[in-house]
Amino acid sequence: MVFKTWWRKTIVRRVGAGVLACVLVGGGYLGFLQISGNFHTVIAGELYRSAQPSPGQIERYVQQYGIRTIVNLRGENENQSWYADEVATARKLDIRHIDFGMSAYKRLTGPEADRLVALLKDAPKPILIHCLSGADRTGLVSVIYSNQVAGLPEAQSERQLSILFGHVGIPLISAAYAMDESWHQLERHYRIEG
Repeated sequence: MVFKTWWRKTIVRRVGAGVLACVLVGGGYLGFLQISGNFHTVIAGELYRSAQPSPGQIERYVQQYGIRTIVNLRGENENQSWYADEVATARKLDIRHIDFGMSAYKRLTGPEADRLVALLKDAPKPILIHCLSGADRTGLVSVIYSNQVAGLPEAQSERQLSILFGHVGIPLISAAYAMDESWHQLERHYRIEG
């Protein structure tokens, strides 16, 4: 009896320690993404994604990747210093700046996605897209670009909307699950067979 009790306690402790380790590692990774700017290549020479970039990061991305267009998914925010800095930096570097306001908590409709696809097709490349954290809105737009502009397969495109980039899409838990719902709805809109 004593052995069974000891064994159960040992298992509970080990499972608890394993869960705690996973939470700490996962949280550390998500924290690292935010500290590092969550910058990633979606399609080399065409599309890059990030969290809200600073003027210095924009200058670095333009120098290293030849960025010619910034698409701001946070929308026009004239009263915010980050917005004024971003617009001024784009003007200084002679790159195009486009505002396309989205919410991570609201589904993107088919007509809105159509407008976005047209905008992305016409924008000078390479393009840098960003939202606040570079995970949710940026993830959805990366999926849309990959599939609808670059013609990549659905499964490959969908990887852009994942925990690897900081997106946590869990129904009833994550408000940003609206981005996952948007893509499922857009799959029907674009008649993507999956």
